[in-house]
Amino acid sequence: MWLNRSFRLLGLLPGSLRAAGRRMVRGSGSKSPDTSLFVPLSPRVSPGPEGNVGAELSRELDKSEALKVLNKFYKRKEMQRLGSESGLDARLFHQAFISFRKYVMEAESLGVDLHIILNDICCGAGHVDDLFPYFLRHAKQVFPMLDCMEDLRKISDLRLPANWYPEARAIQRKIIFHAGPTNSGKTHHAIQSFLAAKSGVYCGPLKLLAHEIYQKSNDAGVPCDLVTGEERSFVDPDGRQSAHVACTIEMCSVSTPYEIAVIDEIQMIKDPSRGWAWTRALLGLCAEEIHICGEAAAINLVMELMFDTGEEVEVVSYERLTPMTVLNTALESLDNLRPGDCIVCFSKNDIYSLSRQIETRGLECAVIYGSLPPGTKLAQAKKFNDPDDACKILVATDAIGMGLNLSIKRIIFNSLVKPSINEKGEKEMDRITTSQALQIAGRAGRFSSAFKEGEVTTMNRDDLPVLQEILSRTVEPIEAAGLHPTADQIEMFAYQLPDATLSNLIDIFVSLSQVDGLYFVCNIDDFKFLADMIQHIPLNLRVRYVFCTAPINRKHPFVCTSFLKFARQFSRNEPLTFEWLCRHINWPLVPPKNIKDLVHLEAVHDVLDLYLWLSYRFMDMFPDVSLVREIQIELDSIIQIGVKNITRLIRASDSISTTAAGAEDASVYGGIWTNERTNVENMNSKDQVYIGSRRIRGSKILGYRGEVYKAEIPGKAGDSLSARLVQQGHLTAELLQQLQEEWAASHGLQTSRNATTQEPSKSTSRGLRKKKK
Repeated sequence: MWLNRSFRLLGLLPGSLRAAGRRMVRGSGSKSPDTSLFVPLSPRVSPGPEGNVGAELSRELDKSEALKVLNKFYKRKEMQRLGSESGLDARLFHQAFISFRKYVMEAESLGVDLHIILNDICCGAGHVDDLFPYFLRHAKQVFPMLDCMEDLRKISDLRLPANWYPEARAIQRKIIFHAGPTNSGKTHHAIQSFLAAKSGVYCGPLKLLAHEIYQKSNDAGVPCDLVTGEERSFVDPDGRQSAHVACTIEMCSVSTPYEIAVIDEIQMIKDPSRGWAWTRALLGLCAEEIHICGEAAAINLVMELMFDTGEEVEVVSYERLTPMTVLNTALESLDNLRPGDCIVCFSKNDIYSLSRQIETRGLECAVIYGSLPPGTKLAQAKKFNDPDDACKILVATDAIGMGLNLSIKRIIFNSLVKPSINEKGEKEMDRITTSQALQIAGRAGRFSSAFKEGEVTTMNRDDLPVLQEILSRTVEPIEAAGLHPTADQIEMFAYQLPDATLSNLIDIFVSLSQVDGLYFVCNIDDFKFLADMIQHIPLNLRVRYVFCTAPINRKHPFVCTSFLKFARQFSRNEPLTFEWLCRHINWPLVPPKNIKDLVHLEAVHDVLDLYLWLSYRFMDMFPDVSLVREIQIELDSIIQIGVKNITRLIRASDSISTTAAGAEDASVYGGIWTNERTNVENMNSKDQVYIGSRRIRGSKILGYRGEVYKAEIPGKAGDSLSARLVQQGHLTAELLQQLQEEWAASHGLQTSRNATTQEPSKSTSRGLRKKKK
């Protein structure tokens, strides 16, 4: 049952008063820039008249005396203070002085005014402080941002983001907050209002959620379009827009008027990377009525933000529809698995390991993780949910927390530690938060599933009291909403700093940006990573900005390489055709034979997503959308085959690893000995192998012949006793070498040992072959 505790709030709550205080503290004064981001430029010296006019009007400048004057100027505290007042902190003052001194000492002729003033100071007719205006003029040529700092501060002032959306401010919107835990029916009630309206927009965090609302709306007889970063589906065959649209939140229009808007999972407004999209939707959607769905932890923040816009907020609270129990015992062994169990991991390697262990127990399991294509996730969810399918166990990452309807009885946390990215873009390993734990645990015993009660526990006994403590805590209130610089703001910055790179522009923008206590600037590491990657490619600023906002997985080399090739092809004004793309991805592709192949296919799917994403922004340059979508659907099916047989792929990968690894003390692969286990089959060009004190890269390992021992053992390779002893770890390469030498010596044969290659001499080899005969 849901509780209709509706109330209208027009005033500030205590939390809002605290926020007002944060505004006063953080919103006052000018923020000091991070001057380490200011890149010095070479000063542009205007060519003067021929000859040294300054020398003609006064006399030749004594450079040794001028150097003494300059050094005295640098040491003057008064000059440093004046420099600070002009925007030159100690670092900038030093760099500007070094450039100024170099200019004075190396220039064949100085400007007339500077030449005369220096001569006057050298002769005792002037004061060293008289140099400051000329120094400052030079400093502004070296650091042009000093001349426009006030303009840059105004452009990067983010303290009133509500004013960025004049269309929304021109209407009086009603805000309804549906607050409650997972499986409480809050989104269902918001969607009912969406379907009953004359026009509406649904904004969700995932393509799967947008697609679900798109289907649900059309099934209910309400024509609804679908808009995501990579896809546009219009109900009207002529492409005319419907009155209703379901979209991913980044794609919502803040200029189209609607009767009803739904913003799902509002707690993601605090997300370090994507939070800006929820802030933009909340402040900018032009809808008469906005339904917000999410955790109660976001209520105070939403009210504070809406207080700034002068809009009314109504809160409707919900309780969970089905009970959820935290068990008193951990699973401890996979032998204790039951139908309807879902093991949640935070690592793909754990998924691979667990799925194989489950299969060895004669059980089938479905697998879901974040990098799988949406179609594959849905296929695995359908397999798990099907009561007639033998698959009754699910192994998944926290990707199941949103977007999938799953029939889960019991959630089992394999671990409580999850990698995350903080606001500074740094990777951290930390325990999951109460919000994350509730989001995942809430998937058990959903109202519409076969199980009407949910259970949650851990794999390990020691983790269970920790999980119980995490779930017993109150979710911490969300205190700030994310912001991100827009393309227009960066273009205005570039106008002031035409010589700065895009990455440097973003850095300076964030350094100068001012936000009040209700907001934070989202981390921009992914943006900067892409900006640096394509900096050498000639693109105009707007195009470069759009490319850098592309949602790609920068951890995968193939995706990054593809992104670079797309940008290079674009810069040459050469359309990226279907044929060109097929050559690049080596289409057609075949089902994977091992995990490495599966990971590559997932990366290719991401590349096709990137093509489609860019195609809706540069239609002329990415023309073959329909053809690319067709092969993406086909690729999704190929990946589904791989995931369906994932345990076979894991076995194949393990087999390759075993063949490549050999013994613990010395690994054998294709006649090569190393001092570590090395899965050569799964290495990419950046992988490294250490042999002795030297290091070789994966692309060279198969051809490497330094500090290795090429086993020349009597008998057939792999069949001889010595080869088996080495593979089983009873012998090492060095011991085998020593035995061979002793054996040869006992038969009166001469041996030579090369310290670098450790190969037996030819005479030894001939002796071995002779004895065998």
